[in-house]
Amino acid sequence: MQRYFIYLAYDGTRYHGWQIQPNGISVQETLQQALSTVLRLSVAIVGAGRTDTGVHARLMVAHFDYEGELDGSRLTDKLNRLLPPDISVYRIVPVRADAHARFDALARTYHYFVHLGKDPFCRQYSCRLYNKPDFEAMNQAAARLFDYTDFTSFSKTHTDTKTNNCRIMKAEWKPLGDNQWYFEIQADRFLRNMVRAIVGTLLEVGRGKMTQEEFCRVIEGKNRCRAGESVPGNALFLVDVTYPDRCFE
Repeated sequence: MQRYFIYLAYDGTRYHGWQIQPNGISVQETLQQALSTVLRLSVAIVGAGRTDTGVHARLMVAHFDYEGELDGSRLTDKLNRLLPPDISVYRIVPVRADAHARFDALARTYHYFVHLGKDPFCRQYSCRLYNKPDFEAMNQAAARLFDYTDFTSFSKTHTDTKTNNCRIMKAEWKPLGDNQWYFEIQADRFLRNMVRAIVGTLLEVGRGKMTQEEFCRVIEGKNRCRAGESVPGNALFLVDVTYPDRCFE
């Protein structure tokens, strides 16, 4: 049995997230059906993580198993012909039999976009801010994230995760021209709703409603109710997933 990694992108606007849902269309289900149709047998795929409803991915990775060798280029072309316009497969590559799209991922990187003023070309993929926050203060607060590992305060409650510990490697606001910025965050793993909750809480700092010390106390309190509101999902993108070289040996 040969295992393959499939690299893809999707616009999550019309999907109920990555993971298969009982009462809504998902990216995983759509891709799985297309792959099963092309290969003419039932195929299960496992993603590197699960994005929430309306969240996008410039790069998602998933794996599947197939008995025999596949031409990755031909399969990529066939899938792209069958998949809807809002899902695109980049490439399909063979990996080690024990390589796992989720458990072997060393890091995942997300970008969250915000903009000032009314802009018809940003509204679908960026969150409008009506007043400019203090980005320097938000970056100072974001740097405090490196001091912690337990991010219960930024997680949805009653999830099936065994631990709320994560190792954050990057957390910084960056400008995109005069009126748009994005928040880049990288970690070994993310909790459900974590990025959107962190962004919402950092905006409280940027608006002067929360000090850096209060931001730290929110994390230390391990209470989701003390953190800021979650920002909308339409401005969030999964942009990268990295793996060790041994997966491809």
